[in-house]
Amino acid sequence: MKTLKAIELGIAGDGVVYRNLAPATLVEIALENGEGTLSDKGALAVKTGKYTGRSPDDKFIVDTPAVHDDIAWGKINRPITKEAFEAVHAKMLAYLQNKDLYVFDGFAGADKKYTKKFRIINELASQNLFIHQLLIRPTEEELEGYEPDFTIIAAPGFKCIPEVDGTHSEALIAIDYEAHLVLIAGSQYAGEIKKSVFSVMNYVLPKQGILSMHCSANIGDDGNSAVFFGLSGTGKTTLSADPNRKLIGDDEHGWSDDGVFNIEGGCYAKCINLSAEHEPEIYGAIRFGTLLENVILDENGTPDYNDGSLTENTRAGYPIDFIPNAAIPGVGGQPKTIIFLTADAFGVLPPISKLDNDMAMYHFVSGYTSKLAGTERGITEPVTTFSTLFGAPFFPLDASVYAQMLGEKLVKTGAKVYLVNTGWCGGKAGDVPRMKLKYTRAMVTAALSGELENVKYHLDPIFNVNVPESCPNVPSEILDPKNVWTDKAAYEASAKALAQKFVENFKKYDKMPANIVNAGPKA
Repeated sequence: MKTLKAIELGIAGDGVVYRNLAPATLVEIALENGEGTLSDKGALAVKTGKYTGRSPDDKFIVDTPAVHDDIAWGKINRPITKEAFEAVHAKMLAYLQNKDLYVFDGFAGADKKYTKKFRIINELASQNLFIHQLLIRPTEEELEGYEPDFTIIAAPGFKCIPEVDGTHSEALIAIDYEAHLVLIAGSQYAGEIKKSVFSVMNYVLPKQGILSMHCSANIGDDGNSAVFFGLSGTGKTTLSADPNRKLIGDDEHGWSDDGVFNIEGGCYAKCINLSAEHEPEIYGAIRFGTLLENVILDENGTPDYNDGSLTENTRAGYPIDFIPNAAIPGVGGQPKTIIFLTADAFGVLPPISKLDNDMAMYHFVSGYTSKLAGTERGITEPVTTFSTLFGAPFFPLDASVYAQMLGEKLVKTGAKVYLVNTGWCGGKAGDVPRMKLKYTRAMVTAALSGELENVKYHLDPIFNVNVPESCPNVPSEILDPKNVWTDKAAYEASAKALAQKFVENFKKYDKMPANIVNAGPKA
């Protein structure tokens, strides 16, 4: 076993610090410590307690003069003082003294030109297993003389006292970009560690001219990569898992002058309603070395993926090489095609439309999809959801920074951008069936192959997007929603109502250039 002295981490006491243990050893320790149990396939199953998902109200950025003007402060990027951060940091170090700890030293960024070194200090062996599998794992040689660029301390057993510590609750996720330090307290949900790495990369990569993206990506035999943006439930993972293309990554990427690269070395897949039939790659990846969060096991250790009694946000974390057609290392050439995915529950957005560069930047910033009735308490009708850059909680800089970088990348590479509605067409959700997956796959395939470059388009007068009049293996009549709605007046009213929501949402981007503002829907 590799060990460090606690004092090397700034922690007093005589606890043992285990560094970069093998997954098998971490699983053994986690079982001995009572952190979880094994599934029938050998995955380590844990329950994360009170926090079964990210806690956005508990996320803060340290406000210092060096970063103040960089950050887009607001409801997402909340400030915390340096003094409050350092006080919690000192308390966390005191809490951890004399405890056995687990350190993972690894990399974020598969392109070695832009790789950053992260040191993750964990109170729990199970969380250390998770981040070992989610980040890029260094060789023995790379660990020699390793000095981290950023350090993350994750201590779920340490509870903040809001009235003393200036926090929102007992949990805290706070980033000090100047000190290169992240504190995660009170929450055992492993996604907080993963997304803290991403939030750091979303600050540092743009300063190097790299567009950081919340997306999946794959690559064809011709070396051309494709990028898929989309919020939860839009089909991002399903559509990027293409047996004819290799998976670069499922969630976080950078786009440089050389092409696309995965920020991570693993995947963090949703498990609710998972089946071997529909997601065979993910299903097969849940085995020894995988961390399962909040998945219910029966008496034989068999996961019940349909059981959402603890949370609908059940998860599996595993290394990307558990996926058979993964691209190792996770790098690809310049993207030829960009896909924006949305699930429009109002049934008025075209199933696929082509975007010029200004339209692309508009929809990139908008990040639209809709929540369905029943997905959250109190939702009885479809609700519009706008998440800036298809991942608002993780981007610290102003949205215009990322949007303008996308525009520059599109001009430089000539990549084609399509908006794909994987939701409903011809009526709202509940009134008509969802778009058939085989049609959506056919549209995406046509976009990736370039077949949609050779068809006629017309401009949708309400949504201001270019709608194809034909697409291989897709009935032409469904390509324009107005044709499918039986009540044309109802279509018109619903479409204009959604367009108005786009317009209202975009008013908050006061730094956005006029050419992008004018490329959106017309209310």
